[in-house]
Amino acid sequence: MRNLNYIAIEGPIGVGKTSLAKLLSKRLSAKLILEKFEDNPFLSEFYDDPARFAFQTQLFFLLQRYQQQQDIRQVDMFHNLLISDYMFIKDRLFASLNLDDKEMNLYDSIATMMERNVINPDLIIYLQADTSTLMKNIDKRARDFENNISYDYINALNEIYTEYFFRYNDTPLVIINTNNIDFVNNADDLDQVIEYIRQPVSGTKFFNPSASI
Repeated sequence: MRNLNYIAIEGPIGVGKTSLAKLLSKRLSAKLILEKFEDNPFLSEFYDDPARFAFQTQLFFLLQRYQQQQDIRQVDMFHNLLISDYMFIKDRLFASLNLDDKEMNLYDSIATMMERNVINPDLIIYLQADTSTLMKNIDKRARDFENNISYDYINALNEIYTEYFFRYNDTPLVIINTNNIDFVNNADDLDQVIEYIRQPVSGTKFFNPSASI
């Protein structure tokens, strides 16, 4: 991958970030950094009672993701390609949806200090999908703590992601519409994605692949 040392994959819940990160890591012989969502002791309670457990859930993720970002600094990225299934700003996107104004003010004071010490990826891959597709993917993977996720919540999150990346210009960005492809179960679809991201990227590029037969 020319001039790429650090790639982050982003998108809403259920879009396939972790799956693609694992596949790319294997195909490109890259070091893999994955979000450890299963370690958050508040996550299942949050989906049962968002108002009560939102701040604890968000703060745990913020601290956990910050620690992982500091671990990234120890990786020799000039000799090893690094692929992650999230970018640090993800935490702020979720916080803007989940927290009330007072909680968000406190969260913001903490997150702003942390963001100064975070390394920006060389490339962001933003995976897009319709909310109905996301819900199907969530149902298919059948994680117990996601049983109570509502369509409205995923739709609101999807809209936040769309708005954020519509304005994003901090690093090169590839936006991939995943509605009609299955890079997990179809090798040709994965090949399409890899071939596209191998191309030099400056600014924002949109990729709307067709499904392989």
